[in-house]
Parts: sequence; C-alpha cells; structure tokens
Amino acid sequence: SVPADASNPDSVVVSVLNISATLGSQAVLPCKSYRMVWTQDRLNDRQRVVHWDVYSKYYGDNKMERLCDMYSAGDQRVYSSYNQGRIFMPQNAFADGNFSLVIRDVAESDEGTYSCNLHHHYCHLYETVKIQLDITKKAEDAKEYWDGEKPVIVALEGSTVTLPCVNRNHIWTERHSEEEQQVVHWDRQPPGVPHDRADRLIDLYASGERRSYGPLFVRQKMNITDTAFALGDFSLRISELESADEGTYSCHLHHHYCGLHERRIYQVFVKEPVREKKVVNLTTHNIAPAIACFPFPSDPNVVRGHNVINVIIPESRVHFFQQLGYILATLLLFVVFLIIVILVTRKRRQRGYEYNVKKHGEKDVNLKEFTVDTTDLTQYKSEDIRLDYKNNILKEKAEQARSFPAKNIDLDK
Repeated sequence: SVPADASNPDSVVVSVLNISATLGSQAVLPCKSYRMVWTQDRLNDRQRVVHWDVYSKYYGDNKMERLCDMYSAGDQRVYSSYNQGRIFMPQNAFADGNFSLVIRDVAESDEGTYSCNLHHHYCHLYETVKIQLDITKKAEDAKEYWDGEKPVIVALEGSTVTLPCVNRNHIWTERHSEEEQQVVHWDRQPPGVPHDRADRLIDLYASGERRSYGPLFVRQKMNITDTAFALGDFSLRISELESADEGTYSCHLHHHYCGLHERRIYQVFVKEPVREKKVVNLTTHNIAPAIACFPFPSDPNVVRGHNVINVIIPESRVHFFQQLGYILATLLLFVVFLIIVILVTRKRRQRGYEYNVKKHGEKDVNLKEFTVDTTDLTQYKSEDIRLDYKNNILKEKAEQARSFPAKNIDLDK
C-alpha cells in the first residue's frame, strides 16, 4: 500500500460527515468544489485581469468611472478618449507584477480616489488597492503620506504622477501548466489507524492521469468519475459494501496554482439490512396469531441458502404464573435448607459446651468434700483390690487405707 501524502500538513478540514449504508449497497462519499473545476484556456490565459477605477467629486456627480483595464495576455484598453496616451500601465505588468498607473500632465479634474483591482477568475481571487490623489499648485506642497486607511499623494499640477500597485505573487506573474498542479486524492484509515498512516486509494490529476492503489478488487469497487474536473464533483463511489469497508475516508483537494488545500473527512459505517416484518395468521388449534420474518426478495446474482421462517408464538398468562410458581418453590426450598443448617450448627455448639464443663469438673475434684465409710473394708484388707485410679493422689490414699486399718476408739473410756 501507498502511504498518505504528508507534504501538505496545512490542509484545511472543511467538513466531517458520518455516512451509514447497508451491507451490499453502494455508498457515495460527496466531495465537490467548483474552485477545482478546470477548463482549457483557449483564450490564452485571459482569466487574469487588472483594471483601474476612479471615484471623483470634481463634476459634482460623485460617480465611479472605469479608466483602463488589461488582461494578462492582451493589450490594455483605455475607455475615455481624453485619457488616450495620457494614462497607461506597464506592458509587462503581469510578468513583473507592477500594475502601477502612470498619469501624465495631471490636472485638477484628476483628483479623486483611485482603485487598482486585480481579478483572477480561475482561482476566484479578488484584491483591491486604493490611493487618494490630490492636486496642488505649489511645488512645496507636493508630498505623500498615509491617512490611516490608504496612501495619499499630493501631486503638482501639470506633472507626471505614478499611482503604485505592485503584487508579485506567483498567481499574478507566472503561467504554470495548471492541469499539472491540480490533484485530488482519496485516503482510507482502517479503524484504529492514525491519519499519517492511512492508505492511498486514488490519485486524479486535471490532465486526466489516474493512479489507483491497492488490490484489484479494491480498485474496481472504489472509483471517481472521469468528468470530475469538468464538473467539480470528486465524490467516491463504493460498490457492494462490506463490513471490511468501514473506516475513515479523506478527500484531499490540492490546487497548487491557486493555493487551495482542503480536506473533507467521512466516517463510514456498514449496517445489516432491515428485514421486512409481515403478520401471518396460523389456523392450527390452540395457537395464537404469529409474527413471521421474511427476508427481502432474493437477488438472482447472489447465491443464498434455504429460507427459514421464524415463528414467534406469544406467551399466555398461565405460562407466566407457572414460571412464577417455579421461582417461589425454589425460594421456599432454599429457606428450609437454611433453617436446617442453622439448627444443626446450634446443636453442635451446645454439645461442645457440655463436654467442656464436664471435663473441667473432673480436673478440680476435692476428696476432702466426700466422707468414706471404711468399716466395711476390713474384711477385704487381705484381698488385692485393683482399682483404676484417675491420678496419683487417689492411689496413695488407697494404699494408706489398706496398710493402716481404721480403729474404733471409744472416747468414753
């Protein structure tokens, strides 16, 4: 691919449009500029002209009068016979850029406001320079100054005065081959690609030269008409739109001769075609009227698959309550399961507490709180009594009881 031209970064963006088209249709990106219309100059470049006018109050009628004019490839013309040979412009004005007006033997009737008008009809350019001319009879009063709006020349009566009008811009002085300096090109930016990395699509010159870029199928589906420069219509036509054609398109208009640099931006979106909806009454029992979606009439040039009719049956109120019952039953089961989990957890916590209390009581047993009757143990003193003792203290107590039998002491004796 060919990158976009970055040689004119100062191009002015004159419009930004969003264009949405359906898939498979043709999209037209409008790009028109009548300033880019090119016509062959069969009159030897008579599209540039300069003329001098004067606004005078000398005769009391306050009128504007045309003094003379000259085309870039023709002789100058003086309108009044009185001024023939008395006023003139340089013959090489359009070559040198000096359009000054020379007035010989100035008279009091020459006072007024003069205007030098430059017209470039091809480039639609118009420039005007105004000069005030006053006449004096004293040589010491002759001078030139600026009154804040225009230059003022005070000339001595009977002298020769030159009213300056100089413009050496190449538009007025040069005669380039215009068809080589007019070019239109289209760029495309896929989504997410910046402008400086856009792909060039088409270059079209006023001379008729055309350059297309990219694959063959892209060059066949994106075109500009051959009469673009004759009509000023440089619109891009994209046939058989696809989803891959989405992106940002730019139309660049460059008229190097006239100094025209414009850019128009288009955001292209491709959408699916809208399907037509029709109501179909079905005669099957217990089935409500249904809505069927039919596609557009098939194109004989496009291969399509089998047509499918989607039937949508409206839901009844009984179906709604049935679904609601399922939801409520599910919620009820969840609540019951939650209650069971809570009860089991609480019961286990209570069992664990009782076990801890019992164990704690066994560790803190105090034997002094219990009375033991040893009268009945005498007959078993000779027997080996095997006991399971909880700790060493109880074992020692038992051994002492067996080795020292209890005696009955009568305290009354």
